[in-house]
Amino acid sequence: MLLSIIAIIVGLILLAWSADRFVDGASATARHLGMSPLLIGMLIIGFGTSAPEMVVSAMAAIDGRPNLALGNAYGSNIANIALVLGVTAVFIPITVTSKILRREMPLLIGVMLLAGWQLQNGIISTLDAWVLLAAFFAFLIWSIRLGMKGDDVIGVSTEQELESRPMPLGRSIMWLVVGLILLVVSSRILVWAAVDIAITLGVSELIIGLTIVAIGTSLPELASAISAVRKKEHDLAIGNILGSNIFNTLAVVGIAGAIKPIQFDPMVFSRDWSTMMVLTALLLLFGLGRGGKGRINRLEGALLLCLYVGYLVWLVYTR
Repeated sequence: MLLSIIAIIVGLILLAWSADRFVDGASATARHLGMSPLLIGMLIIGFGTSAPEMVVSAMAAIDGRPNLALGNAYGSNIANIALVLGVTAVFIPITVTSKILRREMPLLIGVMLLAGWQLQNGIISTLDAWVLLAAFFAFLIWSIRLGMKGDDVIGVSTEQELESRPMPLGRSIMWLVVGLILLVVSSRILVWAAVDIAITLGVSELIIGLTIVAIGTSLPELASAISAVRKKEHDLAIGNILGSNIFNTLAVVGIAGAIKPIQFDPMVFSRDWSTMMVLTALLLLFGLGRGGKGRINRLEGALLLCLYVGYLVWLVYTR
């Protein structure tokens, strides 16, 4: 048990570090190959913040632990809103613009409803998984086209970031490869430790995925959100969370389900999916605000944190 706890801690630290190195290497390599800053920002950096969830869930599915993969994806969605935005808003209130609500929020709600419909029969089949992946690629194409028609804020921000930290091609490729290898290695360590803890404590792999693994893989989003809000880039903070939740629901669950169909407890729908929907609705409510001025203030951030603690208690009593 002690070895598994140490492995969890080491695995999470290594996972977060390797994800950063992978994103740095991939971004710099893409820059050397002539990819536009917009695509680097939307594809590589956007993928990078969700790389821990994706790789951990893929490794779990390959190891025959699809419930751990599902718990990781849905648990990360819940943690992103209740924990990440809650903690961030308690320190620095977050301004929510109408553009974010009009563009990303309807997509997230639609994705949540699609997930809820698929959960009705107690299994995410191979067909369900490919539907999720098809929806994800459609979302990706839409996002790229939208970005190319817009003011390219993401591209400008990415270009400034790349120019502030130039990297030779050789070193870029090295960090790309090293980061990817360590992502896989740390994910395997994390999956092994999570399964061992689940067996020792007599709880399901789903619960471990919803808690320990989900919180750990949401740490990059927490760091990104706090950093963005401190720089007064509130749209980026909210956009990253909404994008990450769409990514988790479509791509992370889709990849895991394509590897191995996921059979799950009915509580996934009544407890976990319902919690995701309530939190998404609350985020929409906070974002609408009064007179079109949406803001997640400190009190609302504290409420989100209390809801997250309540959800964890609910997990303990329904494990």
